[in-house]
Amino acid sequence: MKLKIPVGLSPARQRGSAGRMLLTLVLLIAALGAAWTWISLSWSYSEGERAGVLQKFSNKGWICKTDEGELALYIVAGVAPQIWDFSVRDPAVVADLYRNVGRRVQLHYSEHRGVPSSCFGETGYFVDRVIPVDAAAVPAAPAAPAAPAGPAPGTTP
Repeated sequence: MKLKIPVGLSPARQRGSAGRMLLTLVLLIAALGAAWTWISLSWSYSEGERAGVLQKFSNKGWICKTDEGELALYIVAGVAPQIWDFSVRDPAVVADLYRNVGRRVQLHYSEHRGVPSSCFGETGYFVDRVIPVDAAAVPAAPAAPAAPAGPAPGTTP
């Protein structure tokens, strides 16, 4: 009995093996990308609240339409506000924000770092709750100190 030892694979089997290896590599990369996207959107880096005037809210994007907004944070009266950009993914929150454009609001957000695409939002800050702030509850900016009472300057009593 004579044993036949294969020297190498035929060219057709080599192409098939390389094709399967390439397909496995592509599927592995896609699975890792999907896992990273899920992780970055599921776990937040930080959470918090911000309050200010909802200055702008719009649905924008060329291919991936996202809901984006701007909150004007007034630190001190008379000083230009700091603008804070945010994204929204919940349709109920989107409706609340459209109703409150131009008003003082308090926003609850979570920050997600490392989101791999702008199709989820242009910023890493995702708002998930809106609380309208009553204008009467907001303390007014401090007034300038009043001039001391007494005779006008340049006059004698």
